[in-house]
Amino acid sequence: MPANLPSPDSLIDALAEQIAPHITPECALVGIHTGGVWIMEALAERLKLDIPRAVLDIAFYRDDFSRIGLHPQTKPSHIPFEVEDRRILLLDDVLFTGRTTRAALNLLFDYGRPAAIRLAVLVDRGGRELPFCADFVGLRLELPADEHISLQKNDSDGLHFVMKRKA
Repeated sequence: MPANLPSPDSLIDALAEQIAPHITPECALVGIHTGGVWIMEALAERLKLDIPRAVLDIAFYRDDFSRIGLHPQTKPSHIPFEVEDRRILLLDDVLFTGRTTRAALNLLFDYGRPAAIRLAVLVDRGGRELPFCADFVGLRLELPADEHISLQKNDSDGLHFVMKRKA
């Protein structure tokens, strides 16, 4: 893992500071399962937000679904509000190729046409394959293509990063 990598909690604090001035009553938070949902919950708590929240599971919207199959932890998406004309803050843990973001947008548009969608990510690790950039970023981190960073959660130490190198 890169030396001096900030904690997920400190990065969520940085995101909260960036996002707070942009939250309005017509906003909704939408977390991409699973890391984006953890970030959404933490931001809502830090900012004391009482606005609608939704959970997206993009498993069926991935462009590699036919190659890798269904993820064993697929859960239904839950969008308990009208997407049409809503200002959406889409949350994810790591922005890499842009393919997860594309899948999330496709799923959201199946529910209606939002007024706007802004993207917030805990880590932008570079390496884009699609033309996406985040509006709000906790940390920009350049990683080699064979390294992977993910957000994990457990009961003992909460949110933490896991780094892996592809074989």
